[in-house]
Amino acid sequence: MTDLPAYSEFGFTDEEWGLLVGLPHAVLTAASAAEHDGSRRTRAENAAGLEAIGAGRESASPLVAAVAGELVSRVGDPEVGEELPVIEPADPAALIKDVLGRAGAASALLAAKVDEGEAGAYKHWLLGVAEQVVTAAPTGGVLGIGGDVVTDSERRFRDELSHVLND
Repeated sequence: MTDLPAYSEFGFTDEEWGLLVGLPHAVLTAASAAEHDGSRRTRAENAAGLEAIGAGRESASPLVAAVAGELVSRVGDPEVGEELPVIEPADPAALIKDVLGRAGAASALLAAKVDEGEAGAYKHWLLGVAEQVVTAAPTGGVLGIGGDVVTDSERRFRDELSHVLND
């Protein structure tokens, strides 16, 4: 008896599964890049995003749980103290545009391949990752006091992601 890859259980090809597994980490990176915060805040955003991704393993949605499990096995488990490297893209606007395009492709893929509940759970999880990242570390202020919890550029990314996923 052969063990089939996890994605075959859901009816996805390897390429489609790659899109779904890679997207949460891409959302984390884009949400963090939406506002240049400095390395300390970016680390806090990465930790919050990785925690949100890891929490997906406990989802009632089999799809979200499978994607989160595979992604955590690839990027690291926050429960054992693993951290993501700080990624500061050379062109944050291009990264954000790419991630939004991939989110649109994932939304269309989910609509074609899974039921509305599974698709909604995955989209909700992605938005939760973005929300955790953009609210993880205030920007501005002095010595961590004051500043904006969510800046205009972070809010714009989160809102555009929501729009792309829910159209």
